[in-house]
Amino acid sequence: MSESYNLNLPLIVPGQAQKHVTVNEALARLDALAQLRLVALGVNTPPASAVDGAAYGLGAAPSGAWAGQAGQIAIASNGGWSFVAPRLGWVAWDEASKGRAVFDGAAWVADAQSLQASGAATLGQIAEVSHVIGAGATSTTAAIIPQNAVVIGVTGRVTSAITGAGLTGWRLGVAGADNRYGAGLGLGLNAYALGVTGQPQAYYAPTPLVLSGEGGSLAGGEVLLAVHYMALQVPRAV
Repeated sequence: MSESYNLNLPLIVPGQAQKHVTVNEALARLDALAQLRLVALGVNTPPASAVDGAAYGLGAAPSGAWAGQAGQIAIASNGGWSFVAPRLGWVAWDEASKGRAVFDGAAWVADAQSLQASGAATLGQIAEVSHVIGAGATSTTAAIIPQNAVVIGVTGRVTSAITGAGLTGWRLGVAGADNRYGAGLGLGLNAYALGVTGQPQAYYAPTPLVLSGEGGSLAGGEVLLAVHYMALQVPRAV
């Protein structure tokens, strides 16, 4: 059967009987691929059931009804599956990780802003943590900033009012620079932080954020913090 160049849609041939079958299959593939959403990436085991049109990015060793289709996109269709090979430059939304992925000709690269067929890529990523504030002059998060990250900035939202005797505000930063990402920040529910790094700031080891009280010590509260950063991906091994 002849197929279209970009989306591998089945084409009607002259004199073909039951043309509606080919048209419907083409429409189903178009519906799945035009605004590509993958239920998950790198999966090898077919689900027990799937809604028609649901698409999966297959891993290196698929089994069962997916056997022999490594790296393909599997689309649920009429109780079975149809398979399409992704092409260089295709962009998909990964429903499992809730992020964007780009196909570099050999693999899907999550959060890629730019990439090469070699696998080298520049990634734009966000790391989030919901931090429960402990009592004291400062409260330190887990090491939310990853190793070798170039941080663009840090944002945050107060999800439970910050409390403390005499407290007038709080600062957000890292050890040795406690106001790098904000000072005089609000204490009430939905107060926010929006701290932009003044110049590219690389962190060569996993690094926590530090919250510091202003005018008094911290006693409690909770803040959702997000680190916005760039990361590098090296070319694939040869």
